[in-house]
Amino acid sequence: MTLWLPEATTTAPEVDHLILAMVLISCAVLALVFGLMLLYVIKYRAGSGIDRGAVAKKTWRLETSWTVATLVAFFGLFIWGADLYLRLFEPPPDAMKIYVIGKQWMWKIEHPGGQSEIDALHLPIGRAIELVMTSEDVIHDFSVPAFRIKHDVLPGRYESLWFEAKRLGTYHLFCTQLCGTGHAQMTGEIVVLTAPQFQKWLQQNGAGETLAAAGKTLFMRNGCSGCHGGNGVGGNQAGSAVRAPALAGLYGSAVTLADGTVVTADDRYIRDCILLPATQRVAGYPPVMPSFAGQINEDDLLKIIAYIKSLATEKPS
Repeated sequence: MTLWLPEATTTAPEVDHLILAMVLISCAVLALVFGLMLLYVIKYRAGSGIDRGAVAKKTWRLETSWTVATLVAFFGLFIWGADLYLRLFEPPPDAMKIYVIGKQWMWKIEHPGGQSEIDALHLPIGRAIELVMTSEDVIHDFSVPAFRIKHDVLPGRYESLWFEAKRLGTYHLFCTQLCGTGHAQMTGEIVVLTAPQFQKWLQQNGAGETLAAAGKTLFMRNGCSGCHGGNGVGGNQAGSAVRAPALAGLYGSAVTLADGTVVTADDRYIRDCILLPATQRVAGYPPVMPSFAGQINEDDLLKIIAYIKSLATEKPS
């Protein structure tokens, strides 16, 4: 048992410094308040000879000074914390995406190359990693104390965060949201490897097809190609019975919805289009997209989304 956890990511020291600053400022305020209380308890104790009849004078300068000082200190902590929070949820463009599915009571990890893990996550050191997380049942919480990350994993939504590991080793993974009788056993490990070791691990565990390849099969099997075309070119070309937007080049682009809202076609958007199409109807197209809610599980959704993302650099022919 150690009293101090290792700082295993690039942002962990800043998180520690923020918490330390908060503790020190809070202790200073407590010392001031309770110190004054103790001072006056002793000064005006029963039997003391101090004159209690004099009218107290207002000390505006003193009161204003310590009030403003504490306000500035805590407001500074708020700005620091907000800035850090925003940076933790804005991954670099070149971040490696890894998908996490929480379910009672296990963590399932999906790598873009098709590698799958249960209650374990292998990743390379010195590389920005973006986790895209969802739950198949109840609310879970993905927590790695050594990384100083902790984030709710919600059913029906994609949540994301990113980090960059800076120390090799194996670190504990926990679910810190009570999620049922097996909550205490919902643990795992994060294994940080060197780049060559990680590539070797990928090769040794990559016998199956990639997420995009598996997603293409599911795309065809669920009839998506009937409207969007077998290669995502859309169903609005000549001879098509149903008009549907093109998927090739969709991921990462700006999409105008029927209500005039402009959104970015990211993982969340594509997922909502599949499960809740009425809320994401694209301008210029009729509301004919069926809902696949309850028909496609989270594993298959990730694969279909990976396939649509793989069309991002392709152009309709």
